[in-house]
Amino acid sequence: MASLVVFAAEVKMPDLLSTGDAKAGSELVALCASCHGANGQSISSDWPNLAGQNQRYLSEQLKYFQQGDRENVLMLSVIPYLKTLSDSQLLDIAAFYSSQTPAIGQAKNDQELLALGESLYRAGDLKRGIPACTACHSVNGAGNAQAGFPKVSGQQKNYLISTLKEYRSLQRNAGDYSLVMQSASQNLKDYDIEALANYMHGLYEK
Repeated sequence: MASLVVFAAEVKMPDLLSTGDAKAGSELVALCASCHGANGQSISSDWPNLAGQNQRYLSEQLKYFQQGDRENVLMLSVIPYLKTLSDSQLLDIAAFYSSQTPAIGQAKNDQELLALGESLYRAGDLKRGIPACTACHSVNGAGNAQAGFPKVSGQQKNYLISTLKEYRSLQRNAGDYSLVMQSASQNLKDYDIEALANYMHGLYEK
């Protein structure tokens, strides 16, 4: 959701060509299921869907949590477990969730909200310095697996709202992707964020 700016990586991540073992990962996610669901479709709008998310993004975020670079109160109980896992095991977990069927959301049927969300997502607002989300997350919300930009289509609405606000306030600052998102979200108003979250929640990959 920003210009394509490339930054030097500060955290060592798995080889981009590496592929995790989804079957092995399925045996490592019992603790994750209580919030994210057995197959990565979360049971609360406040918690992110992981099913169908790209492997690189997931493995990087798990690494950030493991190393303490990313903090979230709901993840505190999981950190000790993540610290026992190797990089390859984190990649296996990412591979498992990446292989699961993505969630499909239903946007709120509010024409004004939908119009604003679609406009900001597809075109941004140049006058306000807001870039189009499609630059990183693609037209259909699938993200960019190679670059590690996350899939946003079908993502939980409340999670999207809280995440965009965390980027805007600079609270979320782990990794280079955060630098891009912090810049992209600075000029978003609360209603813009609500509209974007509603649109992305109901956006389908085609």
